[in-house]
Amino acid sequence: MVRNILLAGAFLMSGSGLMSQTSVSKPALETKLYNPSENAEQAIAGVVKKAHSEKKNVLIMAGGNWCSWCVEFNRFITSDPTIDSLVKSDFIVYHLNYSKENINKETFTKYAFPQRFGFPVFIILDENGNYLHTQNSGYLEEGKSYNKEKVLDFLASWNKKALDPASYINQ
Repeated sequence: MVRNILLAGAFLMSGSGLMSQTSVSKPALETKLYNPSENAEQAIAGVVKKAHSEKKNVLIMAGGNWCSWCVEFNRFITSDPTIDSLVKSDFIVYHLNYSKENINKETFTKYAFPQRFGFPVFIILDENGNYLHTQNSGYLEEGKSYNKEKVLDFLASWNKKALDPASYINQ
């Protein structure tokens, strides 16, 4: 995780030369999850509107196409049927770009500088766009990927049911 923070800073300061010096794999570089030219505030407003209509929370995955851990997290959650199903049933997902082309300064400022945790970093919003939580992805890592139980626990801890007071009436 600390390595990702340092890589992000070096990447932004040194330009594209860093790409050939990092351990990012070729498939990771070809993956385009993050759109540097997108207006993040408008996109998030659209995602929140959809989340509101579907009664789901928003999962913002902040990072960039340059980030091997960001690409790996997306691969990890979409390739596991249990995690993929949980994400699709409980969240509307948005990939918030952070790159030399567009650091989305205003958006990252709005969410209290989540990049301080490195990348990827996850931001949870409720269905109305209210900020709920920032998750440091380092706590979810295991080896060169992620820990299934930790990821499932994180997602289940921030879905609408977990935050519904009615879920705790009989406790």
